Amino acid sequence: MTCREADLEACREAIRHGSLSFHAASKLLPSSVRDPSLALYAFCRLADDAVDLQMEKAAAVLRLQDRLDRIYEGRPDNAAADRAFARVVEEFDMPRALPDALLEGLAWDAMGRRYETLSELFDYSARVASAVGVMMCVLMRVRDPNALARACDLGVAMQLTNISRDIGEDALEGRVYLPLEWLDEAGLSADTFLANPKPTKAIRQMTRRLVMQANRLYMRSEAGVAALPVSSRPGIYAARFIYAGIGGQVQRGGYDSISARAHTSRAQKLGWLSVSAMRAAMTMVMPKSAVLYARCLPETEFLVSAAGHQSAQRSRSDVVFEALSQVAQRDRAHRDALNAMSGRPT
Repeated sequence: MTCREADLEACREAIRHGSLSFHAASKLLPSSVRDPSLALYAFCRLADDAVDLQMEKAAAVLRLQDRLDRIYEGRPDNAAADRAFARVVEEFDMPRALPDALLEGLAWDAMGRRYETLSELFDYSARVASAVGVMMCVLMRVRDPNALARACDLGVAMQLTNISRDIGEDALEGRVYLPLEWLDEAGLSADTFLANPKPTKAIRQMTRRLVMQANRLYMRSEAGVAALPVSSRPGIYAARFIYAGIGGQVQRGGYDSISARAHTSRAQKLGWLSVSAMRAAMTMVMPKSAVLYARCLPETEFLVSAAGHQSAQRSRSDVVFEALSQVAQRDRAHRDALNAMSGRPT
């Protein structure tokens, strides 16, 4: 087995255990897209875990930025995901602004950022999910703005589904992604909810609003599938139906994502794979939907521009990483002060 093949197999294993939904959907992608997408998703999973599992999250994001710097310089770290993603970056001319957007979203998580409005939640979803969707389009050699806009719709929808499913788990970690103005309308604060997370009628109504927003964007995203290469359409439909199916499970649970976490069965996933193949076949004979040409979400416009090499502006993530550097320095200073007080060496 060559080094390239070994790296790809390691990425495949990471996805098999870390992202069951994507692993199922990827089975319908052609190998020319599936293999680089495994490298992409493995790096994204590595990035998410590298931040989520660390106590000092700001420092973890900064280390990830350094790793990404080395990948784009052609000297990746000695890790399968880094080497595999470096090959993807070179082969597909991946715009740096796209993985930067993902790291920016992780930086927001590291800072414990909360979102006042649904639009701000879309901003976050654009970074942690739509950026990956746009990178998938790059792997398919698709840079048409209309197709990219619909890929962004799908990414935001998938992230809203994740958020609606994980409200209880996030609360246990001290995180809340529900728009703060929704909580305010219900007479709640984020801290009040986190102190005693319960599936009240108000919280379940907010969960329902997230699922409905996701469903609206899933419908919009379908118009973009016909703009993708024929061989890739079943796999993208599969991602759409499998993630929407999670939202369906949340709905069937009465929008209570606190008492239990919604999940889908293997049989359901197989059913959605079959539906996806049929829907992809229909795109061969059906006319293109006018929804394909709908304007992109304002929150995802920068991704569409970046994928088309239309933006050479300073990355938004630069400002965030500068702030993170300050946070990391403050954390270190605080830790050193505590160590000094206790008489421990720094």
